[in-house]
Amino acid sequence: MGSDAPLAGVARLADHPVVPGERWILSAGFNTGVKFADTGRVDCELADIAALADAGARVAVLSHQGSHRDGSAGGLSHVAAYLARELGRVVGYHPHSADDLAPEVAAAMTPGQIVLFGNTREYAGEERGDSALARSFARLGDRVAVGGFSKAHRAHASNTGLLELMPGFAARSLVRDVEALAPWAERDGRRSVAVLGGRKPEKVLAGLAGLADYYDVVVPGGVVLNTLLAALGHGVGASWLGTDPQRCVRVAGEVLAGPRKALIHIPATVYVAPADALGNPTGPARPLALPGDVPEGHAIVDFDLQPWAAAELTYAERAVVAGTPCQYAYGHTRAADAVLPVLAGTDTLLLGGDTVAELPWRGRTSTGGGSALTLLASGDCAVLRALRTQTASLL
Repeated sequence: MGSDAPLAGVARLADHPVVPGERWILSAGFNTGVKFADTGRVDCELADIAALADAGARVAVLSHQGSHRDGSAGGLSHVAAYLARELGRVVGYHPHSADDLAPEVAAAMTPGQIVLFGNTREYAGEERGDSALARSFARLGDRVAVGGFSKAHRAHASNTGLLELMPGFAARSLVRDVEALAPWAERDGRRSVAVLGGRKPEKVLAGLAGLADYYDVVVPGGVVLNTLLAALGHGVGASWLGTDPQRCVRVAGEVLAGPRKALIHIPATVYVAPADALGNPTGPARPLALPGDVPEGHAIVDFDLQPWAAAELTYAERAVVAGTPCQYAYGHTRAADAVLPVLAGTDTLLLGGDTVAELPWRGRTSTGGGSALTLLASGDCAVLRALRTQTASLL
């Protein structure tokens, strides 16, 4: 996949002249809590917001945090304050993005004004890509610049939904992230290693399923290791299997059955601890030799890297780390301590906001997470397809 391949046929904001007074929506992917553990997903949009405002556009910013499904969707006033501080200008805030007052606030904006509207995931229809909700969001502007690469793999109302209703352009942040991933997506014969962990199902459905086809070694941890062990018939106790466990276990079994290029590391020893319903440790860990079943009420929190896999890491010419392989935040660091120092000497990329914030890494990073994995695995993602389709329809 060449660096331009996913972006071929995609209209870019950087190439589009902005007329003073135009009403623009910037669809971002901030998704950061009030503690701002990592500001990368906000900082990457600052240049486009400033450029639009400096050109005299009226800029309505949309973004999300958490999820309506689990009640974690909160307000974004802290993000508005951060934007104002970093941009050095007033940034307004309206706490809802699809209430009756939101279009009135947007209509009253003056050229160069910026307003951040409320969390798009306040609404159940956002993650379903609901067309009625997209039409409500569309009342805030006449054109959309799509950033937020971290959500580019999701067909949500605030990105692909808006692209069905108005002219759309790839923001600089989206273009930059896609271009930056190209070296890890080339099928060029370099010795490649993928370390996959974390909690989200796309680590299995996109990462494991896609990268096993053309990477040489996959070192699974977190939900990926748990799912692979379940597919092998091991009891995994309270270990987290994600939000779509049946599908993930099925896909993991298909990957194990092959055909595939990658050697998949299955540890000889894992570490298990008493755990809560989310698989988070609540007590001390102890070693468990495999094959063996994780005791009821316990979860896998770490593992030892087998010698053959440790040797493979030293041969790697490029590597991707997507998701923390162990429960690092709880002090279980064996897997990460075995992997990261070795990969520090090669062309390695850390993916995902949580991964970047949690692990001690000073090398290359991408906040893309699931979007980055989807792009590496398939060469495309939902937002790029929508932008490409829209551009083609205008020709």
